[in-house]
Amino acid sequence: MSLTCSICQEVPESPCVSQVSGHVFERRLIEKYIQENGTDPMNGEPLTVEQLVDIKVPPSAKPRPPSATSIPAILKALQDEWDAVMLHSFTLRQQLQTARQELSQTMYQHDAACRVIARLTKEVTAAREALATLKPQTTQQPMGSAAATPQHPPPTPEHAAGDAQQATAAVAAAAALEEPSGMSDAVTGRLEQKAKELTAQRKQRGKSAPEGLCSVELVSAYRQLASHIGLHSASNPGILCLDAFLANPARVVTGGNDKTAAVFNTDAQQLVCVLHGHTKKVTSVAYHPYEEDLVFTGGQDSLVLLRAHEDAVTALSVHPTGDFLLSGSRDGTWAFADIRAGRLLVRVADPAGQQPHTCAQLHPDGMIAATGTQDAQVKMWDLREQKFLTNFEQHTAPLTALAFSENGYYLATAAEDSTVRLWDLRKLKNFKVLQLGGSESGQPSGPASSHARALAFDHSGTYLAAGGGDIRLYHTKQFNELCMLDNHTAAVTGLRFGTNARSIVSCSLDRSLKVFGCGSD
Repeated sequence: MSLTCSICQEVPESPCVSQVSGHVFERRLIEKYIQENGTDPMNGEPLTVEQLVDIKVPPSAKPRPPSATSIPAILKALQDEWDAVMLHSFTLRQQLQTARQELSQTMYQHDAACRVIARLTKEVTAAREALATLKPQTTQQPMGSAAATPQHPPPTPEHAAGDAQQATAAVAAAAALEEPSGMSDAVTGRLEQKAKELTAQRKQRGKSAPEGLCSVELVSAYRQLASHIGLHSASNPGILCLDAFLANPARVVTGGNDKTAAVFNTDAQQLVCVLHGHTKKVTSVAYHPYEEDLVFTGGQDSLVLLRAHEDAVTALSVHPTGDFLLSGSRDGTWAFADIRAGRLLVRVADPAGQQPHTCAQLHPDGMIAATGTQDAQVKMWDLREQKFLTNFEQHTAPLTALAFSENGYYLATAAEDSTVRLWDLRKLKNFKVLQLGGSESGQPSGPASSHARALAFDHSGTYLAAGGGDIRLYHTKQFNELCMLDNHTAAVTGLRFGTNARSIVSCSLDRSLKVFGCGSD
């Protein structure tokens, strides 16, 4: 009587018996089964290799299977195996083609649905705007009198046509530019009073650094602390602008290519809200310096607090009083509006020619404004008189950013000539040039990311940050470079320092918002 393996039903070469089930197995097969399953294949009970007992049997010659006794039989077996492989491969190709067709159809349906939703959303928005302009103004009735309800006859086709014409006229009127009301004596008085207060506070602070200001050594050791990429849509990536809340710089607002603005808390690492309303890219944002829940946005659709421009809004700056807003535009004008009244005060065009404004900012005292233009000029304006004061012409390419120092004396400007220039407003003189890239002559050269797109002084005026292809930090005493941060994968478009310069937040066309700092030191 010969032994037979309970697994392969063949005569085993190294037979062994299981102490659990008593069955005979080929040792190599049962050991592999135990390694994979840990049980006896016959009854499913736990079994280990140590529970196998070898069976001593005299050596025997294993008979060869009939299929291997001749060359034709071997060839037949190989042919059958090849045919099976080819049939299986053909089946897999059919399944792959079917899956591709289903995926293509699903993607087409999804794209069509997105287009329909976008069109319907646009139509609903337009209808709501038209409805808002057509709502009748209710008149207040005297006390004790009844409000009469007018009875209208059923509309005729002629009446319907007239209503449509009125609706079109109302929408056109809403889209028309706001007419400036002028700078009153009361407004001028508020600006002058605030300027005197700020000047007195600046003199009182003196030249000493504020208590708790981050040291030069710690700023030189800045490193990335956090990175966030979920603020704006991934389908239309890119963050174009950034601003921070003065009292809590951890609360920032950003504007993006996706036509939205986002408010984000970097301490809590939480998206506070997303703001909708623009129909094109949001190109400029400003956080109110005193009110945490008030932000301003401007976009390529020329919209800001009110319709003050005919082209894209490129810059916003809130006046130190918190009551007025400066805006610059590619239509070559800058405007000054009353936030509380929602009224445009002045709109000023350059008498020398309307070159597009690419950047603008108010002086810390709030009495002068600076604008950068497409023709490489920095222009200074008297806000009270709306008069042109002077211009700086040393740049050789369009301006991209500008920033006033809190000390009130320095102005930093950046342009596509890959330089950052520092100006002394007391002497109206360029006293320092920081070369970021390009040729030695300052002419535009190299990739667009080599020039600075964002500038920011910290609140003490001790440090300056310039962002373009990377972020560079400078000490304003000698304007020596302290460190360079190149964590972004695309051009940096916005920068703001945190409290006491212990951190800096940046945004980029790579859709990320990053926080750098000296950690817990």
